[in-house]
Amino acid sequence: MAFYQTLKFAGGPILRTAYKPWIRGEENIPSEGPAILASNHNAVWDSVFLPLMIDREVVFMGKADYFTGTGFKGWATKEFMRAVGTIPVDRSGGRASEAALQAGVDRLKEGELFGIYPEGTRSPDGRLYRGKTGVARLTLISGAPVIPVAMIGTHDAQPIGQRIPSREDIGMVIGEPLDFSRYRGLDRDRYVLRAITDEIMYNIMLLSGQEYVDMYAADRKAQLAQEGNSNGPVPSNGRTGPGGRKAPDVSVPKRPEDSSDDPVD
Repeated sequence: MAFYQTLKFAGGPILRTAYKPWIRGEENIPSEGPAILASNHNAVWDSVFLPLMIDREVVFMGKADYFTGTGFKGWATKEFMRAVGTIPVDRSGGRASEAALQAGVDRLKEGELFGIYPEGTRSPDGRLYRGKTGVARLTLISGAPVIPVAMIGTHDAQPIGQRIPSREDIGMVIGEPLDFSRYRGLDRDRYVLRAITDEIMYNIMLLSGQEYVDMYAADRKAQLAQEGNSNGPVPSNGRTGPGGRKAPDVSVPKRPEDSSDDPVD
């Protein structure tokens, strides 16, 4: 994608200068071959910071609403998403979601990187929410490993409703690849899909230090909408982890000390 490369070449230095984002574990992304980057999702700009900070090209799924906006803002958003190769996904499910999943499978079969947000939508409050099983189906059908990714600080930098992220401490932590090839052929078994998804979310939780909420982010947003809030207070639910496991006490990662003067670790 010529535009993607131009954007990365021109936009990368600007982002690094303005925000000084840091990255840890980039060596866990293979230099070649297919892989699924499964990330937490705290801000729209997650899909900008991560692709511009890694060497290989990665395409993310994005909600179909990004492609249907009206006016200049809607047009600009649509054109940007198309230019960087975002694959629209209809979150209502059915054939539209299957088509988006197949597009991801096709990209992986070509030996490329594919990014997905298992939560399905942005977190309304910075916590980590229950993952949807599309990521599990993707790895089982394609055979590609899953690389957990934790975006750090993007919720504080760009809470829902804010267009341009503030200059908060933004970072990325890339975990080690997860291999689920032992479950190959079980992509229609809902128990296997849930177990794989919970394992992926558990690893994201360990990397991010987020509190986990065992409900879908979309359901939480619906609750807040009924209450007339956009984010609302954050009730604590203890240290519950994906799959019913107890979450260990893991702190939110900080900028590496040796990267304070360098935007990349």
